[in-house]
Amino acid sequence: MAFILALFAISLASGFLIPVTLAFLLFFVFARLRRSMVRRKIPAGIAAGLIVLTVVVAVALVLMAIATPASQLLDRIPEITGRLESKIQGLRGSISLLDAAVMQLRRNGDPESAVVTSSAFIAIVTAMPELVGQVFFVLCLLFFLILCGDLLYLKIVQSFDALSDKRAAYKALRDIEDSLGQYLGAITVINVGLGVAIGLAMWALGMPSPAVFGLMAFLFNFVPYLGAIAGALVATFVALMTFFGIGYPLFVGLVYMALTAIEGQLITPYYVSRRLRMNPVVVFGAIALGAYLWSIVGMVVAVPLLVVTSVIADHLPALHKFANFLSGESPPLLATTDTPT
Repeated sequence: MAFILALFAISLASGFLIPVTLAFLLFFVFARLRRSMVRRKIPAGIAAGLIVLTVVVAVALVLMAIATPASQLLDRIPEITGRLESKIQGLRGSISLLDAAVMQLRRNGDPESAVVTSSAFIAIVTAMPELVGQVFFVLCLLFFLILCGDLLYLKIVQSFDALSDKRAAYKALRDIEDSLGQYLGAITVINVGLGVAIGLAMWALGMPSPAVFGLMAFLFNFVPYLGAIAGALVATFVALMTFFGIGYPLFVGLVYMALTAIEGQLITPYYVSRRLRMNPVVVFGAIALGAYLWSIVGMVVAVPLLVVTSVIADHLPALHKFANFLSGESPPLLATTDTPT
């Protein structure tokens, strides 16, 4: 019952916990950079401001890269409707769901659809103040965390009585920094390479806006497993709208899946430290739970939170078995002995 109540509280307080979690994760990611800047005689306030400004610029560039193709896609809805209808013309009698989807898309040109579109637009505009407020909260909290990072560590360490506990707490904080930095740094570099590879592949296959697919692959791949599936489905759908027939669009989706499979099965295990690999079952469960509690943001932060949880469990003797369960390392083989019959 305590676990259920905790989940309910986490879901209920999502408006507060999501920005706080994002700010603390970003703090641990940039903590080593902040310490390096301070060692070079850069004042802590300026270092914090530069780091927050870098985050703002990066987010703005990503949003600008997404906004243009999204608006172009909305303008092409009538064309997409006609192509989709022609694709499934022969399947209408047997696939009612697809027929309903076509009828819904066809209503985009009707006056009634304008009301639906207007309602959606109003809902987006209504949600914008809350979203902007949460983003501003994340940036402000991140600034103060970076500004007072050493003081925060000192207060956490001083909350323990025994000297051994103080050392263990400080080592745990530094290990969280190192683990999150290594994991997110490696994953970011890998995702950049995957985005370039998929963008080039989409360009070679004649897909429209291949750079957008590269950016999509880069962003989606921060969500293990589900991100690759979602990206492949989007690529297949766009290919269906672009090319005639079904075989070539399916081939486009298979190419996308093949590249993500190479990344997930060969490249990531090679470059990500074995100590940071997570149990795939736990990862998938954490992503599903994060999506249930915090929607898309929960899916993105699920694995970094697992990394933090694994590091904390490694430093607590009572949780060593739990840390072993979270780990993706193969357990040692059990020794077998022949017993006489």
